Amino acid sequence: MMCTVCGCGDAKVDGHTHSHDHDHHHGHSHDHSHDHPHGHDHDHHHHDHDSDKDIHYGRGIAGVHVPGLSQKRIVQIEKDILSHNDDFAEKNRAWMAEHGVFALNLVSSPGSGKTTLLCRTAEALKAKFPVAVIEGDQQTSFDADRIRATGIPAIQVNTGKGCHLDAHMVESAMAKLGLADDSVLFIENVGNLVCPAAFDLGEAYKVAILSVTEGEDKPLKYPDMFHAASMMILNKTDLLPHTDFDVERCIGFARRVNPDIVVLQLSARTGEGMDAWLAWIAEGRKRALAHKVALLEKKLAAVRSSMEQG
Repeated sequence: MMCTVCGCGDAKVDGHTHSHDHDHHHGHSHDHSHDHPHGHDHDHHHHDHDSDKDIHYGRGIAGVHVPGLSQKRIVQIEKDILSHNDDFAEKNRAWMAEHGVFALNLVSSPGSGKTTLLCRTAEALKAKFPVAVIEGDQQTSFDADRIRATGIPAIQVNTGKGCHLDAHMVESAMAKLGLADDSVLFIENVGNLVCPAAFDLGEAYKVAILSVTEGEDKPLKYPDMFHAASMMILNKTDLLPHTDFDVERCIGFARRVNPDIVVLQLSARTGEGMDAWLAWIAEGRKRALAHKVALLEKKLAAVRSSMEQG
């Protein structure tokens, strides 16, 4: 009923119901909480607090405040929910590894240009290898329709009041898509820089997309997302002459949160910088194919060993 970070859904503290039920198209519901699932510490949450007069609810052990719930209780709820999600994520990851599918989870705030980037990427790659898209939004199929217009299979997952995709949603969407072996799967998450950071979908990498029409301080304002992401794409670089966006400052903030983050700068509208993005995808797919072959060889070796022993 309640997201412990963003408050989506209906809070119901007095009745001791503190879950977050999503009404999904595939006929089941999940209880969700949204704090960060990773084992690292959360010191990066506290950059640039200039005044002790500020209020910092995120400094408790849960990193979040819910009226009527203790920090310890919130942590337990989160562990239970994320553990359940992780079970589905690992199942997705194992299936994709076996079938050579390279999956990317695209995350951003609304309006960053995710769908435009996806359309341009699909057009560039569709003749080279199989590509498919899972689109996540609270309502409508507008984005999936844009993707389908490029000739790429896409399925829309509407989350209702939900603010993110979860691994079970992705499992159901993959089944409906009928993913081809050795394909690239793009998962466009719900536009939100908070909750999707916590939910593993079984993807190879999270890719955070930040447009230059947003603030360069986003990596510090939403550190969990940029810590979880392997890559940050600075999109809409064609607009840089018309903004006050400081690219180097933004990259510095991102690397303060995540020293290993890869940064690409591009314009999905003009195509500038797209070659590096497409090459990175192609290289990731090659690694997925190599991993698939290694798994197959391991299985064959196990079968031969069993036959020899028998």
